[in-house]
Amino acid sequence: MPTDNHRVLIVGAGQSGLAAAHAALDQGLRPVVLEAADRAAGSWPRYYDSLALFSPARYSSLPGMAFPGDPERYPHRDEVVAYLERYATALAERGAELRTGARVEAVRPAGTSNGAGGGGGFVVRLDGGEDLASAALIAASGSFARPHRPALPGLDTFTGPVLHAADYRSPASLPGEHVIVVGAGNSAVQIAHELASERRVTLAGRAPIRFVAQRPLGRDLHFWFRATGFDRLPLARAETPPPSPVLDDGRYRRALREGRYRCQVMFTRLDGDQVTWPDGRRERVDAVLLATGYRPNLAYLEGLGALGADGRPRQRRGLSLTHAGLGYLGLEWQRTPSSNTLRGVGADARHVMRRLARHLRRSRQHVRA
Repeated sequence: MPTDNHRVLIVGAGQSGLAAAHAALDQGLRPVVLEAADRAAGSWPRYYDSLALFSPARYSSLPGMAFPGDPERYPHRDEVVAYLERYATALAERGAELRTGARVEAVRPAGTSNGAGGGGGFVVRLDGGEDLASAALIAASGSFARPHRPALPGLDTFTGPVLHAADYRSPASLPGEHVIVVGAGNSAVQIAHELASERRVTLAGRAPIRFVAQRPLGRDLHFWFRATGFDRLPLARAETPPPSPVLDDGRYRRALREGRYRCQVMFTRLDGDQVTWPDGRRERVDAVLLATGYRPNLAYLEGLGALGADGRPRQRRGLSLTHAGLGYLGLEWQRTPSSNTLRGVGADARHVMRRLARHLRRSRQHVRA
């Protein structure tokens, strides 16, 4: 199958894939965005009902379209979904092709049928059997579809429901009176705070929660990130990103002080409907919620040889170390602390797409020669 040296295939139509399409259009390329779901909004429609951004609308925009409304408010999940769908429509009007219901099953090098050998470019196989070829590919499929479920001691013997944050929608998602939320990040604390309005909640983690004021000196923390250049700070390559602090406007620490929920060092074991804490205490627990993060959802690249043994992409600053023409977007700590956020992915998209465009120009010159 001949490759198209102007077309860029982009896997995923969330914030990263849409930012990639915008950057591709700016480079004179023809982006084709492949989204497994039935709408161009990535994983946002599947997040829990009460989710609000931790960054104000002013700092939550993709390139070329400001987030509407009061710039100082913290947009709700559904507002983000609506914004991304408007952004996708604007991209389509500029010439981007967006295909929903297009789940990528596998990727192989162009010119092969079994994924071995071959020259430049890629062939993407959709789950309906269709093949698409391109000289460049962007993996922007995020991580929501690959929730991390740690092997906690006794979890397989626990008789109550175990839910990951990816499957949580509202307190109605969990039965019973006592819920353990495992985790120490923003989602863990936000969900624990919500559950505590009608349940007994224990937050269990391996490290203490690090709270950071959301509005130091009367300005949102993201103002200071922008003013100090922290958001653009180049990062040393890190295989495992460090844990993020919990942004707090005061409500979460206040609720903790008031005993609305409690924090505990990670339990030593679950057994039936009982939990054992490090001091030997045992108590009944009705449900467990895992707010334990996610891993890059890149299984479709396994046959390409682009991933490490742990399933993480072999890349540097969003560019593949194994295949010319392959790029990544939306990875934690890809280039800067804001790489996997609405406010930061646009800069990464420009960086990756400029280099892929340069690669495609060289490929065209090589073909003409």
